[in-house]
Amino acid sequence: MNRCIVVGAGMAGLTAARALMAEGWAVTVLDKGWNPGGRMATRRVDGRVFDHGAQFFTARDEGFQSTVQEWAERGWVRPWREVDGVVRWCSVDGMNGLAGKLAAGLDVRQRVAVERVEWAGGSWRVVTREETFEGAVVLTAPLEQCLQLLEGSLDRLPGAMVETMRAVAYEPCFAAMVSLRGSSAVPAPGYVEIAEGPVAFVADNTAKGISMAAGADVTIHSRAEWARANWDMPLQDAGRALVEAAGAWLGAEVERVQVHRWKYAKAVRGATERALVAGRLAVAGDGLGGARVEGAFLSGLAAAERLLNNDAGEGCGASV
Repeated sequence: MNRCIVVGAGMAGLTAARALMAEGWAVTVLDKGWNPGGRMATRRVDGRVFDHGAQFFTARDEGFQSTVQEWAERGWVRPWREVDGVVRWCSVDGMNGLAGKLAAGLDVRQRVAVERVEWAGGSWRVVTREETFEGAVVLTAPLEQCLQLLEGSLDRLPGAMVETMRAVAYEPCFAAMVSLRGSSAVPAPGYVEIAEGPVAFVADNTAKGISMAAGADVTIHSRAEWARANWDMPLQDAGRALVEAAGAWLGAEVERVQVHRWKYAKAVRGATERALVAGRLAVAGDGLGGARVEGAFLSGLAAAERLLNNDAGEGCGASV
């Protein structure tokens, strides 16, 4: 039986894993987080719920549109808002709720930190602190992290593949999760973009329908340039600055603020290839083929299809 280790349980990793398992492969997904989803992240604390990574996704590709319609028919996702005729979809129970449904039936192992990915003895190995896995590999972490994991075996990959990975750049951001004692001033259906200043947008998770707390639970995302300039700022200070900047949209007394740093929030100089494949090693994610949830889905699917169609066996000689 063909075996594959997928590193990362975000949209790209889960999509690749499901596609390979559907073709009879034995698939193990390794993820360092507490829950599947990656940057489709939802935090739940004391009954307060925040989507603090991706807030929504769009579906422009016909194949992805068909998949999203299937999710909607199952009651997993629903339309949240529409801009210029394009629907913004959200998961009915928080963005990582969709990831959890996609992970069902897969061998997903959380809180597993991968130390390195290496070419050894004619095959690829994924090494963690506790265990070593061998087989085909799909890497879906941000590409800078993929390069770090592959550091000792980069010479086994085509030069063009390595250079493509090195050329991808990401933007950072801070995400402030703000619990209010009353309703927010964010207009329905719960999202407002800010034209200038440190704040990029404010999203109301209560208006969105994923938090049922008495007061509103609001997510504030910083602009990338503000995050870069203030990256070493203590989280508490960053939270205060973002709350102050977004004050006009909060509308009620602040009860509690939590802050998360996203170092790889969004790929801004991505590659045009949807997946990079060399033999039995594939690299996928939103840095390839589009910096959106949809791009991650299409990239994971492309990686799986390339592995399924790959004639290079266990070697490293396939072209990018």
